[in-house]
Amino acid sequence: MRRRPIAALIALSAMLSACGGGSSGSGGGSTPTATPTPTPTPTAVAGCSLRERQDWAAAQLREWYLFPETLPTGLNPASYSSVDTYIDALTATARSQRRDRYFTYLTSIAEEDAYYQSGSSAGYGFRLGLDTSGRLFITEAFENTPAQANGVGRGSEILAIGTSNANLRTVSAILAAEGTTGLINALGPDTVGTTRVLQLGGVGGSRTVTIAKADFDLQPVSSIYGAKIIDDGGRKVGYVNLRTFISTADPQLRAAFAQFRAQGITDIIVDVRYNGGGLVSIAELFGDLLGRNRSTSDVLSYTTFRSEKSSNNRTRNYITQAESVGATRIAFIGTGGTASASELVINSTLPYLHANAGLIGTNTYGKPVGQIALDRVACDDRLRVIAFATQNAARQGDYFNGLAGTVEASCQAFDDIGHQLGDPQESSTRQALDFLAGRSCTAISAAPVSASGQRTAAQAQRLARESERELLTPTRPSTPQREVPGLF
Repeated sequence: MRRRPIAALIALSAMLSACGGGSSGSGGGSTPTATPTPTPTPTAVAGCSLRERQDWAAAQLREWYLFPETLPTGLNPASYSSVDTYIDALTATARSQRRDRYFTYLTSIAEEDAYYQSGSSAGYGFRLGLDTSGRLFITEAFENTPAQANGVGRGSEILAIGTSNANLRTVSAILAAEGTTGLINALGPDTVGTTRVLQLGGVGGSRTVTIAKADFDLQPVSSIYGAKIIDDGGRKVGYVNLRTFISTADPQLRAAFAQFRAQGITDIIVDVRYNGGGLVSIAELFGDLLGRNRSTSDVLSYTTFRSEKSSNNRTRNYITQAESVGATRIAFIGTGGTASASELVINSTLPYLHANAGLIGTNTYGKPVGQIALDRVACDDRLRVIAFATQNAARQGDYFNGLAGTVEASCQAFDDIGHQLGDPQESSTRQALDFLAGRSCTAISAAPVSASGQRTAAQAQRLARESERELLTPTRPSTPQREVPGLF
């Protein structure tokens, strides 16, 4: 979760993110609910040397960090060769407690603004997942991207990567020599024109393609499968897949729910299996669109800062939108890539729907806290600081181990890349339909992701049994890769 830069903080500006998004209102002509504008303490640190940037970052953490008692005293910045490693050292205690798994970090103002406003990114336009046997699959391909232009889609397996046909290296060889970092490096930097040769198998057959990274705007809701009405044996079910919580999701979500409302649909599948988070304002809109049967006195979420910053606390009530539906049963499809704003939407429904809101798939990531953004414009530095926690109307919010231990109903399911997302024959979608129909299922394990962000041994064994894939993500992802895990 996050808020926009403090210097320009406006209404409804909180954001959420997986690993570590805000508009001026809920849209659609509704009156925005104002939130106090925090004013940072002036600092004498003005330059952009490494030490000045480190000192500035430390000062912001000491003022705003949600867990100030965990910050070490006397940590020498000179012992660290970058701002990033210094921030990691400052937040190490909270990380060991699973409360800040690299959620506090430094990023680029320009890069982040470009992404949240339009989904702007440079890449091939696909999402990658690595299974427990070391096989690399494309789990999703995006519209109007190099991937789509080359016929590369969900279910294709990347067998080898090279800069030419002459130097192709197999994925297994790269992993054996360099691990997942080697795979990420082999795919090249996120700059326009970066070109790679990919040897492919799986869905689409065996072939070799040459593909170059290009700028593209990610569509939050796919124009192909992102929103539709499924006829399940004569029962109409609304299906919506949200990839990321960015500003352009507003009209796309409204259009989807307008369809559902026009046909009187109250059973909804919300597919956020790969959604790493983004703008809280979009999460709140999503909650509104699911909550036509909520009153304006019903609480959607609470936002809470540390005690000395409590003047910034906020209660967000439901706001009925013209497109809202009165959802009576919701199946949320989630995985370990489901985090932050996605989890907020799921959690907000639980006090009202109880066991009629089910988690389908696997356990979620576990991020009930959010960042504010503090800018150092001269250095293009934006510091994302964990500064607030969110809770639902029942004050539930301590789900650092994922939502499987919080939801009242859940059903295990695979991410079936042999079928398109939203296909009624795809395993998770099929299980979601079965849940909505009241059929029995096996509950999801509540085993958490480790504090380092890696799977525990028990989870690794379960993943091997279930053939689940981990989304491939760099150690220090770009803004798009934080919010769209696995994006390349």
